[in-house]
Amino acid sequence: MIISRTPFRISLFGGGSDYPPWFRQHGGSVVGFAINKYCYITLRSLPPFFEHRHRIAYSRVETVNEISEIQHPAVRAVLSEMKVTSGIEIHHDGDLPARSGMGSSSSFTVGLLNTLLAKQGRMPTKKQLAEEAIRIEQQVIGENVGSQDQVWAAYGGMNRIDFLRDGGFDVTPLIAPPERRRQLMDSLMLVFTGFSRYADKVAAKQIANLGNREAHIRKMVAMVDEAIAILCAENRPLADLGRLLHDGWRLKRELADAVSTPEIDAIYDAAMDAGAVGGKLLGAGGGGFMLFYVEPENQAKVRERLDSLIHVDFDVDSSGSKIVVYEPEGLQNR
Repeated sequence: MIISRTPFRISLFGGGSDYPPWFRQHGGSVVGFAINKYCYITLRSLPPFFEHRHRIAYSRVETVNEISEIQHPAVRAVLSEMKVTSGIEIHHDGDLPARSGMGSSSSFTVGLLNTLLAKQGRMPTKKQLAEEAIRIEQQVIGENVGSQDQVWAAYGGMNRIDFLRDGGFDVTPLIAPPERRRQLMDSLMLVFTGFSRYADKVAAKQIANLGNREAHIRKMVAMVDEAIAILCAENRPLADLGRLLHDGWRLKRELADAVSTPEIDAIYDAAMDAGAVGGKLLGAGGGGFMLFYVEPENQAKVRERLDSLIHVDFDVDSSGSKIVVYEPEGLQNR
């Protein structure tokens, strides 16, 4: 049996510039961090006592004999690309719900790749893991996804990620005093709006609209440098980051009409009225989790105003996708 643990992520600034149609022409940058909420993938060889050859358990359970019969796009694509021939069982567990703006689909793909490579006795680098997940999601499955989620899932940490015109990427860890990073974590609140959405549909509208929103995305990319300057400059109030989040959210709402909804706007306005400095909806838009910058003394008021929503405590994950159980003896064919 092999089990991988892969983090979800929070993207702060630069979203939209990680879509290939954008960064292959202009370059792109994002800043954010992986969090200590995880996707777990359990993999084992399936004993030859069943009518089916493969079993995949996630929000539904699939039992099939051929990989081509698998309905889950990422599982079908990864098993096919890795030329899996022996019968296997895959089980998914997640700390957060799917389709919630936390990069869960890419965490799933990265985690699945990691377990299957471990099954083959291979230990990929973080870069190899991210690159292969990007290739599978964008080219094999053909999803409308960017390239940042796979990098956060593979690398972990608090980073700046630059996307290059040649299709590559660079990951730069953010260096800031520990107390400054702690102050940031203590000032962020994460809430679940209560509804999920299919990011692919929202992202498709954003991608189609990139040419009409060039000025918006350039401003959002410029916020990456500004955010890093705020975080790393001890003489600047960290609340400036909250105000920058507010400005970024106003720009993001204009990328496509599906980014926000009246319900999301109502949640955002309620948090701001209760004392939040700024915030944003995570992911492509349309639902999922919202992040707010709230000074600690105002967090009780914000929590009270949003008492109908689920609040999630979190911290930074520093390890990225990793194998937490490795018992290859149980995977030998008999």
